[in-house]
Formats: sequence, structure tokens, C-alpha cells
Amino acid sequence: MNAQDFAKEWIEAWNSHDLDRILTHYSEDVEITTPMIKMALGNDSGSLKGKEAVGVYWRQALIKLPDLHFELIDVATSVNSVAVYYKSVMNKNTMEVMFFDADGKVNKIIAHYT
Repeated sequence: MNAQDFAKEWIEAWNSHDLDRILTHYSEDVEITTPMIKMALGNDSGSLKGKEAVGVYWRQALIKLPDLHFELIDVATSVNSVAVYYKSVMNKNTMEVMFFDADGKVNKIIAHYT
């Protein structure tokens, strides 16, 4: 996998606001941890598990943020993971570390915000 190509497609998917396109990047058992979950859902763990639960959360986010637009800043790679650094919502910079399963789908995400 080319990390730069992945990051560009991932950003384009989010900017399209097409949830089905966004979800193609993720495995069925994806786990996401982000302070946005804690803030939006009051979920103390800040985590959600499963593509269905994550999709529900993201659908609501896309409705609440109709002008959502991400701008890619940089991409870093490691073993079976990428870190995508981008300008996000609420004028925040975000670093999402995404881990990939054997099928090349993201199965774990940890998001960090400025």
C-alpha cells in the first residue's frame, strides 16, 4: 500500500460526505478511539467498536457538520499502520493513527487533536 495514495483517497472520501465511500476503508470489526466520541456521545471510554456503530456515529457527524472539509498536511508510515496529519473540524489539526488488518482494511484508529 502506498501511504500517500491512501491518505489522499481517505481525505477525498471524507470531503465527499459519502458515508458508504468513507466506510470502504474500514474492517467490520474496526475500533476507533477519539476525544470527539467522548464529547459528542458522552462515552467515557471515547471508543466505539464495529463498523455499524462507527457508521452511525459518523452519519450523525456528517449531518451536524455539513461544511466538514479536511486538508491533508502530511503522512507518516510504520509497520501495518499510517498516521494521517490533517486540518480538521473546529480549526483543529488532527493526527489519526490507523492500523491495517491482513486484508488492507483499517481495523483500529486512534485520533489526536490539537
